[in-house]
Amino acid sequence: MKILIVLTYYRPHISGLTIYVERLARALVQRGHRVTVFTSHYDRNLPAHEIIDGVTVIRHPVLFRLSKGSIMPGFLSRAWMLMRQNDIVSAHLPQAEGGALAFISRVLARKPVVVTYHSDLQLPPGWFNRVIDRLVFASNMTAGIFADRISAYTEDFARHSPFLSKFKRKIVVIPPPIQIPAPDTNAVAALKQKYHTNGHAVVGFAARFAEEKGINYLLGSIPLVRERIPAVKYLLAGQYQNVVGENVWERLQPQIHQYREDLEFLGQVPVEEMGNFFGACDVLTVPSINSTETFGLVQVEAMLSGCPVVATNLPGVREPIRMTGMGELVPIKDARALADAIVRVLQNRDQYVRPLQEIAEMFAIENTVAAYERLFEELKG
Repeated sequence: MKILIVLTYYRPHISGLTIYVERLARALVQRGHRVTVFTSHYDRNLPAHEIIDGVTVIRHPVLFRLSKGSIMPGFLSRAWMLMRQNDIVSAHLPQAEGGALAFISRVLARKPVVVTYHSDLQLPPGWFNRVIDRLVFASNMTAGIFADRISAYTEDFARHSPFLSKFKRKIVVIPPPIQIPAPDTNAVAALKQKYHTNGHAVVGFAARFAEEKGINYLLGSIPLVRERIPAVKYLLAGQYQNVVGENVWERLQPQIHQYREDLEFLGQVPVEEMGNFFGACDVLTVPSINSTETFGLVQVEAMLSGCPVVATNLPGVREPIRMTGMGELVPIKDARALADAIVRVLQNRDQYVRPLQEIAEMFAIENTVAAYERLFEELKG
């Protein structure tokens, strides 16, 4: 089967969405399908065309950016040509072109289209961002109308999403693809030594610095945790400077400076080394504040590495902890509740850890890829 995947950003850009698509595309190739990824040429240092792990990646030129979006003249016409060369289209939202892509695929190219809905879009405050939010929502709605099926991570999020709840008959729940190398004992020990965490309780965070990630509440938890666990270190993995469309790093400098001795910033950690990062943590935190976060792949990755999680009680985000019992849920935007849960997990960690095999069976990537494969085959006819 020839599959065209369309999304705004692809690897090496790091986000839950890009990691999801990379894993899916690579696994589909391994199962004998021909996969093409069509995306933006957001970094001119990247080649416009390359093959990565058997996946053909085509990057379209970006004229300029508006917030997190990319203005790409000719993107849709080129997408139409690629659609005609493939059997099925897999579009990943949110993206500004989503509605037009679904229309072109279904009506002009006459190819079935599956929309995977990764999250609602909620940009930082400001009238301009509110306009973009509304335009993208309208595009999403158009995509929903023309999509043959819409894939959602969880039924929980599908029920609560303002977008997904309008297309109940088209929803297919497919868990996200999870893959994580097991922690290496020596690498974990080296990581702990490098960041001076030996003798400390280690609180982890793994995401880029973006408004929806709730990093200010994580920083606000530091003195509250330190009251009860004085020897504590916070390890923050992920891009923190020059994040597209964000100024969180700059805005939080006063808090960062105040708690600098408790913080270690690792920057972008290669995916193949994330298991070692989780292995170095005693608890992972996912303090996200809105429905831009719909699951949090890092939660399951941490659990598979033996690390329990504290996450906010958001639709979809709460599902890994509900399913496994391997952590604590807290209200959004509540540094005190976040700190209390961190302390409970750190002081009673053995009560939260579950057998690896139990977690692995719940979130096997083979099940995810097989579900997409069945859906594509059904629509292809």
